[in-house]
Amino acid sequence: MATATLTLLCLMLLSVASSSHGLSLVQSDLDAFVALRKSIGLPGQHRFRQPCAFAGVWCSGERIIKIVLNSRRLSGFIPPAIGRLTELRELSLANNNLSFRLPSEIANCRKLELLNLRHNKLSGEVPQDISYLVALRSLDLSQNGFSGDLGFLTHFPNLENLSLADNFFIGKVPPSLRSFRNLRFVNLTGNRLQNSFIPGMKIEYYNDENTLARPRRYRLAENSSGSTRGSIAPRSSPRSNNRSISVAPSAGPTTQVKPKKHKRPVSKWVFGFVGGSLSGILSGILLSLLFRLVMNCIRGRQKVSGLEIFSPLIKREEDLEFLEREDGLAALEIVGRGGCGEVYRAELPDGSNVKLIAIKKIIATTTNEGVDLSEEDSKLLGKRMRQIRSEIQTVGHIRHRNLLPLLAHVTRPDCHFLVYEFMKNGSLQDVLSQVTEGQRELEWTARHRIACGIAAGLEYLHLNHNPRIIHRDLKPANILLDDDLEARITDFGLAKAMPELNTHMTTSNVVGTLGFIAPEYHQTLKFTEKCDIYSFGVLLAALVMGKLPSDQFFQHTEELSLVKWLRNVMTSNDPKRAIDPKMVGNGYDEQMLLVLKIACFCTVEDPKERPNSKDVRTMLEQVKH
Repeated sequence: MATATLTLLCLMLLSVASSSHGLSLVQSDLDAFVALRKSIGLPGQHRFRQPCAFAGVWCSGERIIKIVLNSRRLSGFIPPAIGRLTELRELSLANNNLSFRLPSEIANCRKLELLNLRHNKLSGEVPQDISYLVALRSLDLSQNGFSGDLGFLTHFPNLENLSLADNFFIGKVPPSLRSFRNLRFVNLTGNRLQNSFIPGMKIEYYNDENTLARPRRYRLAENSSGSTRGSIAPRSSPRSNNRSISVAPSAGPTTQVKPKKHKRPVSKWVFGFVGGSLSGILSGILLSLLFRLVMNCIRGRQKVSGLEIFSPLIKREEDLEFLEREDGLAALEIVGRGGCGEVYRAELPDGSNVKLIAIKKIIATTTNEGVDLSEEDSKLLGKRMRQIRSEIQTVGHIRHRNLLPLLAHVTRPDCHFLVYEFMKNGSLQDVLSQVTEGQRELEWTARHRIACGIAAGLEYLHLNHNPRIIHRDLKPANILLDDDLEARITDFGLAKAMPELNTHMTTSNVVGTLGFIAPEYHQTLKFTEKCDIYSFGVLLAALVMGKLPSDQFFQHTEELSLVKWLRNVMTSNDPKRAIDPKMVGNGYDEQMLLVLKIACFCTVEDPKERPNSKDVRTMLEQVKH
């Protein structure tokens, strides 16, 4: 019986091995690999039809998942066709002579976890789109000729290893590195950076380049020929200078002793296996219960204060203790009011990484005092409070350059306090009002940059974050501007996270701001990503027109609507009437008309005809100055 089972297993393995060599790839992967082979000058096998049989290429099913071509004396360049390998997990082309730029199309390899291009002749700036590779765990671009700043280091939540050594990078190390919670190994030496140390980061600097090229979970033991084995190699200590210690066999006695053959019944092997398994399971359960008990005790002590810190910008919990007092906000200045509550400005003590903070007060949903809650109302109230906490937890871990990060959250019996970094330039609505009143100027290049930033933040919420997030109240008042007039979307703290399989959400009442709400939302109460696109189209039109939907100007028109008025003007003989009079004739009329056409595209009646957030960002970035 055992012999038959072993024979069947061997036949299955042989059939799998033989079928893998005869595997046929999808056409996109095959075309991409052919283009890669030609552009990097891969020698030999010019007529092979099965890339999966090529040394250095691994496949799964009908897709290429791994390409490792290190030290092959390759030359040429990495082609844009590399972006067609959408299932690629690892790309390693280290120690070759590849040149030219790194194509931005590599950002389409969204499942890429290891990118190793060390010791080549690549040059130019690293494309910003590489930040879409959120699955990356190891990024090694060292010993090349890359230049520019490190602005592409925006959001890599899974990154463990980072090496950019021996290039020509300039500027400052971006503080966004603090948000890379899994980052362990960093090497930025040999560049022209102004600072190579980020306060608040605990990073181990590791000098073993071979180890750095592969994150810990991918380090496999390698034999002398370089072939990869299936066992995990033990991690060596930095003090050991990478020396391997071999254990010599112990010297035995001079007399030879014949080994005794012990025959143990099968039943004893079975009983021993079952007994060992049961004891192991029981030990695991006991250790798990003990660990959970200890963690609950620790969490219980931490959550007594009701304070949760999400960002290293807040270094000390003591700086926010005043929020737990009843009169904690009494002496603070109110800088804004919204539907959920007031917004206060506070100054933190010296020594903090952030000087000014904005505190938003979210009033909890409660009933009047003295009224007894029914069991059903009590359950609904508890459910709503749990939803608020869950949504705040989700937003607390979001990091993107065009989203205002949540620094901390304080829970009170009657409200929630959300702590953000204070933006001195205020909201986009404040800036547009100041421009209308003649108090400041806002050039077209700045408006275009603001529009692109909002589109990028919206794309992250809709397409890159899991679960997807719908803002539900996109408007100029919820767009803050930092010191460089970079757009930061805010007030998505109480936006709705939508599970992956859902296509819409149904609400019991209409939420949002009049003039920015999509027409289908009024009719069906179903909110989709296309509702956010409609709101963005109105916001885009307001940027070019200098007018908001609530302006009195539209009350004196036949359409009584910004969207309808804009659509009629854009189809008339003089579409420039829609442009802000302060910007007409500044040399950007054609670009502004293109942006207004994008706004009309975003606000069409049928939501299915509206573009998604990625299409909008791409169209806006193609509008050149």
